[in-house]
Amino acid sequence: MCRNLSKYALLFLFLSLSGFIFLLRNIHTLESWNCHAISAFYQFQTRIHSSLVSVNLPTYNQNLTFCAHLGQKPSPEDKLEEHYLLDSIEWPGPPARFAPPSLRQTSDPVHSLFTILSNKERREWRIGDQLEALVQMNDYQGRPKHYGGDFLLARLHSPELGAGVAGMVVDHRNGIYSAVFPLLWVGPAHVEITLVHSSEAVAVLKHLREHRPDRVFFKSLFRLGFLSETTVCNMCLPSDQHSLCNYTDLYTGEPWYCYKPKILGCDTRINHAKGGYLKHLLTNKEALLFQSGVNIKVQIHASGKDRINVLPPEADDVEKENSSERTEPVKPKPSGYYFKDSWRPLGGTVMRHFNESAVITQCLRNKVINMYGDSTVRQWFEYLITLVPEIKEINLHSPKNVGPFMAVDTTHNILLKYRCHGPPIRFSTVLSSELRYVFNELDGLSGGPNTVVVLSIWAHFSTFPVEVYIRRLRHIRRALLRLLGRAPETLVVIRSANLQALDAEVSLYNSDWYSLQLDTVLKAMFRGMDVLMVDAWEMSLAHHLPHALHPPRAIVQNMIDMLLSYVCPVTKSRTK
Repeated sequence: MCRNLSKYALLFLFLSLSGFIFLLRNIHTLESWNCHAISAFYQFQTRIHSSLVSVNLPTYNQNLTFCAHLGQKPSPEDKLEEHYLLDSIEWPGPPARFAPPSLRQTSDPVHSLFTILSNKERREWRIGDQLEALVQMNDYQGRPKHYGGDFLLARLHSPELGAGVAGMVVDHRNGIYSAVFPLLWVGPAHVEITLVHSSEAVAVLKHLREHRPDRVFFKSLFRLGFLSETTVCNMCLPSDQHSLCNYTDLYTGEPWYCYKPKILGCDTRINHAKGGYLKHLLTNKEALLFQSGVNIKVQIHASGKDRINVLPPEADDVEKENSSERTEPVKPKPSGYYFKDSWRPLGGTVMRHFNESAVITQCLRNKVINMYGDSTVRQWFEYLITLVPEIKEINLHSPKNVGPFMAVDTTHNILLKYRCHGPPIRFSTVLSSELRYVFNELDGLSGGPNTVVVLSIWAHFSTFPVEVYIRRLRHIRRALLRLLGRAPETLVVIRSANLQALDAEVSLYNSDWYSLQLDTVLKAMFRGMDVLMVDAWEMSLAHHLPHALHPPRAIVQNMIDMLLSYVCPVTKSRTK
């Protein structure tokens, strides 16, 4: 009897193994099975897979500029523009053949000083004058620096008046810098100069951007039935190590690749996610250049007074200002300034304040607002639906902080939408079906007088060569030109980059120096187009609140007021 049972057990085991092998050989037919029948087994297999999977990171040739050559070949005009843009952000630095010095020979904010230069025309300061502060950078031994490249921020502000304006920094490339400010309010004004990074640290950041953009890596999950695999993805991957899955956009040639799974096919990719950050990128000597409270965002003190008092303009000053014969040096041209904690634009737009939800609702009546980009514009979406209770968010079962999101006010016919931009996007997990490029989304819009497009695309490109960002913006610009060509009354608003809190780690991936370079390119590429700009860079620099990737509510409120002032201008005729 026992022998018969043993015989049947062996037969049953053989049949089970045969069936399992048959399933593996015919895995594609498994998808047509009832999902409930395999859900328990799938969940069990996923737990096993998650505990065993390991992400093998590729090895890059650090001596070559990283994948700037990918994508469609640029036209001669595009290439010329690219050269112009790269020249415009060229950053001075240590002399050629410069060996990384010891920390003692690098820029030290404690030993450096600035001096407010006296008014050449008169002793007092008045509205309309230009204030200049001279900065002398010294090293940790107190010796003057003899080359430029330090990344400085300059701000003129008045805590008493809730006023502030960004200053223009001029690098004289000899260790001396000028910080220039327009005087825009009556009353006290305090000069503030901050060293964000030394010139030596900027040289390290530049090298990382050109040669190690893999320091942020991505991954995708591939799944078919109860089988799943995870592989590394990026804008370009060394093809000599593993076979690649090519997810390049067919229309624009925007490149994106993943390593091919060992078993599954490239068409089984189900999502995209940030994989993580590479560590130990710096030598011990380089790491000393990135120390919080030592040489990252540390204020430089004045050698004398750091405050002035601004008086109202005199009558003859007004006459001089209106005289076409008056010649002066080029003045800084900020996009606006704060007064009583309220942003005052200087570009001709009249700033309105939308402090009540009813006023916002009236402004957005019959409007469709399409927001595309990173989390800094998602913050605007969240602000609006929080401030205006009539705009109800629709549950699309989208992942938190990822989207897509949609909110409506059926009474006032308001539709508000948000969608993240395509890769590289460092969100937690985005379904492949929801991973769309902004230029393709723009081509799907009809546009018109009730359509508003809001774009914010910068933060996720900081680890790539600037050529990658230029290429992406070029595709978006062409899509906007097509949109405005078929629907010229469409309102397009672009949100620029902003400053953020930095420490030693964040500096290597999202330094303000990276953001400044992208911001300069962004503004240059859309200059002269029928689009409007919310200058988040100056709005975060001029404000007294600490810098943050997602700015505090007070700054966001001013940004939204700026946006809505474009949507609902004071006069009926819209000036762009």
